[in-house]
This record gives sequence, C-alpha cells and structure tokens, in this order.
Amino acid sequence: METTPRPAPPAAAELTFRDATEADADALVALIESAYRGDASRAGWTTEADILQGQRTDPEGVLDVIKSPDSRLLTVERDGELVACCQLECRGEAAYFGMFAVRPRMQGAGLGKVIIAEAERTVREVWGAREMHMTVISVRDDLIAWYERRGYRRTGRMTPFPYGDERFGVPQRDDLEFELLVKALDEAGGAATR
Repeated sequence: METTPRPAPPAAAELTFRDATEADADALVALIESAYRGDASRAGWTTEADILQGQRTDPEGVLDVIKSPDSRLLTVERDGELVACCQLECRGEAAYFGMFAVRPRMQGAGLGKVIIAEAERTVREVWGAREMHMTVISVRDDLIAWYERRGYRRTGRMTPFPYGDERFGVPQRDDLEFELLVKALDEAGGAATR
C-alpha cells in the first residue's frame, strides 16, 4: 500500500506566534475558509464541505474577535507566511478556543498539536485560565477524536446549530449541533491530573 509522505512536524522555533491586527482580517478569513469550506478545504482533513456550504466566517466576525478586549486572535506564521490561527477568549476561570484553522496543505504534520499547546500555555499564563473550552459540531467524529487525544473530554452539553443564519454556513443536513469539549489545565503546562 502506497502512502503519501508527510512533512516532519514543525518545531515551535520555526513558528512565529503573534496577535492579529485589523490589517490581517482578509488574510485570516481566506485562511479559515480554505481550511473548512469548498474544494480547497478537501486538501486537508478538517473540511466541513460535505456538511456545510457557504461561509465559515467573514471580515466582520474576525474583526470582532481582534477588537474585543476579552479575546485574542493568535496568528501563526512560518517564514513570514500565515499558516494557522486560533481565537482565545477569556471567560473567567475558563478560556474559549475557537476559529482554529491550519492551512490545508500543512494539516496532518503535527502543526495543530504545537498550536493548541501554545494556546493552552498562553491562556494559563496571561489569564490564569484553569480550563479550556471549545465547541465542535457533534457529527465531526474524527475532529472530536483528535481533540480527545489532546486531553479534551466530551461533556454531552449541546447547543443548537444556528440554522437560517448563513453567517455560519448553509447546512447540508438537519442534525447539526455543537458539543462542548473541556480540558482542565494545570499550572505547569499540561492537562491537570485527577
């Protein structure tokens, strides 16, 4: 059986992490769209093209995150190229992780693991967060399994998908909802042990 070679996992030293600015909005929208929607997203494994069409986000949504005093939109660059991003939002003792996108051609090589670890470190150090929360479309079993391997647990707490609001996409099925995933963060830099 022939396998496609994957690039070596990126070293954190090769990556530059910084907060997004308003000037980054269009490039961030393009990155997020490419990771989840349309044929280009099929080059990676995080595509939602079979369950949602239309947009994943828009410039206004990205700018709202950038401008919010309780949020950061962490951008990740390699050699000056935007390769990934994620939203971090302070919610008291918890932080919210969202808007996570990795350039499709770079998915599956370990970049996501590096970014989520940096996001967890950031919310612990900057906000003192004790937990990281995220919501994932409940039918995305492969994506949920990836997060579970990173220490996140399913809670069974569901939120309805915003059917009829095309800012979040055009659903291709009628059973979409979001499930809350949670990870306890310890003070030393990993998952809390219980």
